Amino acid sequence: MIKNILAYNEEFVAQQKYKEYQTGSKYPNKKLAIVSCMDTRLTELLPAALGVKNGDCKIIKNAGGVISHPYGSVVRSLLIAIFELGVEEIMIIGHTDCGVGYIDVETLLGKMKARNISEDSIDMIQFGGIDFNRWLGGFECVEQSVKESKELLCKHPLIPKDVAIRGFVMDVETGKLTEV
Repeated sequence: MIKNILAYNEEFVAQQKYKEYQTGSKYPNKKLAIVSCMDTRLTELLPAALGVKNGDCKIIKNAGGVISHPYGSVVRSLLIAIFELGVEEIMIIGHTDCGVGYIDVETLLGKMKARNISEDSIDMIQFGGIDFNRWLGGFECVEQSVKESKELLCKHPLIPKDVAIRGFVMDVETGKLTEV
């Protein structure tokens, strides 16, 4: 697959197709950051449903669109977006039918072992303080997950109080947003 992508990329550059995506700068035009899920159904639906184009906002994606740690990579990215890139508003967007809602950690660990991740490696990581249930576990309710991520940001000591933070759930069929 990567070989095909590289071949496409060569043609993309040769035909100067990149020109339609060029923007004025690295600063988001709409001063907006979005935290959302990496679900493939959202790749084009999310920006289309929000009316955002290349250059308009910073989009941070991960499994479930969850902010799972107050000092993890998502918050790091948001802090840089706020203090270095001028972001003034944050949207946390979960979605219907999210696969993270169905994750069973024991099953996931079983899949790791089936792919030759050793029991010793798993034990070492747990001994080092990683709670697999918290780190890799899913959620039962996407609305609650969005609320928890929003609350974490609203209470975060490094997020300025003048940054607007709102949470939503997007319908993966229609793109409709519902605020939570």
